[in-house]
Amino acid sequence: LDTLSGLPEVKVCTGYRYKGQLLTEWPRSMEVLEGCEPVYQTIPGWQEDISGCRRYDDLPVAVKDYIRFLEETLGIPMVLLSVGPDREQTLLRQPLF
Repeated sequence: LDTLSGLPEVKVCTGYRYKGQLLTEWPRSMEVLEGCEPVYQTIPGWQEDISGCRRYDDLPVAVKDYIRFLEETLGIPMVLLSVGPDREQTLLRQPLF
């Protein structure tokens, strides 16, 4: 997440347009992929330095909104979040095992 800090917005590819049709999965054929145009959804970015955050609750609202968007779009929980390169900058939202 720290590498996205400072961006005014974050664009997330949510599908591909191919010959007027919206594909929501990665095209299996290179031929189809070459003819695709990515479809992006724009999410507001955040300007705050999040490298000092040690708990999920410490993150700015815009970061939490981005994580919520990814979870809803992908259908999976974001359990490990990185706010920097060091081990103590990895946030664990729920037990792994």
